[in-house]
Amino acid sequence: MEIKITDIDQIKVIEVSGDIDASTAPTAQEEILPAAKAGLPVLLDLTNVPYMSSAGLRVLLSIYRQVTAEAIDFVLVGLSEEIQDTMSVTGFLNFFTICETRAAGLEKLQNQVPC
Repeated sequence: MEIKITDIDQIKVIEVSGDIDASTAPTAQEEILPAAKAGLPVLLDLTNVPYMSSAGLRVLLSIYRQVTAEAIDFVLVGLSEEIQDTMSVTGFLNFFTICETRAAGLEKLQNQVPC
């Protein structure tokens, strides 16, 4: 798993590549949570994440709790059909703003328009 963190137009963009499972979730949480504390809106790009276990879902929930507590706008983009189905079944989709593409997510965060 690889995590790339950049700032684009005052938005913290976090791009994850690879599986997020029990072995990689602790590293993901260690790297993503501090970036999500920067006070900027956060776009989490999961386009290159083919698989996410329940440990990965816990990481998403931790991020959600943190950004919500700090009133930070947060968008997930690029969810695979499998991950989206898992999040739907578990009720996680109800917590998150989800856009199909990074461009749509950036537009949402910049201009507060629907995805």
